[in-house]
This record gives sequence, structure tokens and C-alpha cells, in this order.
Amino acid sequence: MDIVTTGWPTALVRWIPGGMVAAGVVFDLATPAPYTGDPLLAGGCVLAGATQQTRATMITFGAALLAMVALTMEDNRLDEHSGIADVASIVLAGGIALIVNRVLRRHGRQLATVRGVAEAAQRALLPDPPQRIGPLGIAARYDAAASEARIGGDVYAAQATPYGIRLLIGDVRGKGLGAVGAVAVLLGAFREAADAEPDLPRLADRLDRALDRHKTGGGDEAALEGFTTGVLAEFSADGDTLRLVNRGHPPPYLLTADGAVHTLEPSAPDLPFGMHGLGGLRSVPDEVAVPHGATLLLVTDGVTETRDPAGEFYDPQARLPALGPQDTPQQAVESLLRDLDAWTESRVPGNDDRAVLAVRRD
Repeated sequence: MDIVTTGWPTALVRWIPGGMVAAGVVFDLATPAPYTGDPLLAGGCVLAGATQQTRATMITFGAALLAMVALTMEDNRLDEHSGIADVASIVLAGGIALIVNRVLRRHGRQLATVRGVAEAAQRALLPDPPQRIGPLGIAARYDAAASEARIGGDVYAAQATPYGIRLLIGDVRGKGLGAVGAVAVLLGAFREAADAEPDLPRLADRLDRALDRHKTGGGDEAALEGFTTGVLAEFSADGDTLRLVNRGHPPPYLLTADGAVHTLEPSAPDLPFGMHGLGGLRSVPDEVAVPHGATLLLVTDGVTETRDPAGEFYDPQARLPALGPQDTPQQAVESLLRDLDAWTESRVPGNDDRAVLAVRRD
């Protein structure tokens, strides 16, 4: 396992230690006696230990040691204190390089284990939805903000029920294990209640109550500020009709077969899940006709709050039409993510998780 990962900078880094050793030799030979390339030789050894495999580190160390011995012999200093000190400095640098290499490799293995466990937990908690339910093709993608963790607070689900094909996408406030716990509660409540509740408002109420129970054990901050934005969607069995309940979440987008994009803003604003105790009337579902070949795209704010290098937010309504018609839900997800990379110029998109759920009526 390499200490460094992938990409073109990696190949460059791998050559730097050897280049430093070579540069040290050239500098030593090309300059008068008071000047020496010893620091470059020692630095190349240590850098190799921090960036390369053990074998490559030992090769770099051996090359630097041989070069130093040859240079001291060239100057007739091998039996002098200065020559012995120069050789000893390379031996010390090589020892440090091997120690650094071993420590980094051990931590790398530990990190890989942690990432594997987190990824398995994420798959168990948030499995991929079925690729097809009735007349609908489905695809999803989840990217955690902390790529090393691969787990976070966004959630999605798709489920066939006696009342239609129901979908959930949401974004839990906060991060870490607290957010993961809320995701588990929300998913469990959705999977149970989606089959039992005859309409979306009652399903939303069940999710509210489940999150309220979860917050009571989370301390004062969770009780006061814990909430989850989300969208509940329900397709009729034939896919003709879509009903939506939006609880403070970014609106879905309907991409029609001709490439047009319609933003499905809620007719009335509503509170996020977990905040119904503040009172107020709950909004009624919005109903939308879904033409054949249309794709419903649901996203979390990790998409809409992605910034370009100038700090401007990504606007799906403005950007999606340029992507053209999408033949499959998977193509819609991949096209959006590629456009996000283009928007950020391949930089890290932001510090928030992002989830995308695409549903196409065939």
C-alpha cells in the first residue's frame, strides 16, 4: 500500500526524493568545498519515508548513502571527522525515514479499516434503492462530506406501498454519530409507516413523532435545535401522478423528455420534520402530472450549496437544461455529478454531505 494515493501529483511526488538525491550529488560536485549538497541527500531520504513504500524508501536511502560515501572519498574526507559526520547524518536520516514510513503505513492500515467499517455501516443503514419499482426506474448516489468517513446525515429511500410508490429524501441537521442516529430513526419510521399510512400528511406526522422521541434522549441542544429537512413523494401505481410534501427542503426538479426542467416549489412553506411542536397548520400535498419519459430529481442542500471558485451557488434550474434529456435515472445522477465537478472546477465541493435520488417514469 502506497503512503500517497492517486492522481498526477502522486507520480510527481514519487520522483522528488530521487531527484533530491541526484540534485545533492550534482550540487556537491559543481560547487566549491565550503558548499555541500548533504541536506538534499538527507531530505530525500526522509521525504521517501513519508511518501513511498518501504522498498522504495530503502532504495532511496541506499542511493543517498552510497552517494555520500563516494563524495567523501572524492574529497579524501572519509577518514576525517567531517566525512564520518556526513555519512552518519545520512544514516540517521535513513533511520528516521524508515521509522516514519512504518508509522505512516500502520496508520494507513488503521484508516483503511475504519473506512471499511464506516462504508459497511453506511450500506447497511442506507442501502441502494431498488433499480425498478413498477413503471419507475430509480438510481441514487450519496457522497459524505468527510470522504474518509463515508457516512453522514443525508438520507433517501424508495418503497412500494399499497398507496403508491413512496420516496423520501432528507438532510439531518448536524454531523457525526448524532446525525447518523437520526438517519436510522427516520429511515426506520419511514419504512414502517409508508406501508401503514394512507396519505402523505399522516406519514409525515409519523416521521415527526419518531424524531421527537429520538430528540428526548439527545440533550437540550437536540431537543431545541434537532430537525430534519425532507421531501416525501408519492407516485400513483401507474406513475401518472406525483404528490409531494416538502418540509423545508430544496425543491425537486422534473426533467421532461424534451430537456425542459421544472422546479417543483411547494405551494405553501412548512416546518422541517421534528419541529411540528412549534404549531401551525401542516401544508397539503402538491399534485403534479408526470409525462412519460420524465425524470424526478431530488437533491439535498449539499448540491444546491456547492460553490464555484467565485463563491456562487450551484443552481440546478439554470444548469440542468444544458445537460439535455436523460435516458435513464443513473444517467441523470451521473450527469448532475459531472456538472457539479465542472462547476467547482474539480475542487472539493464543500463541507456538506450530498445525496441525489433520480426516478424516471418509463
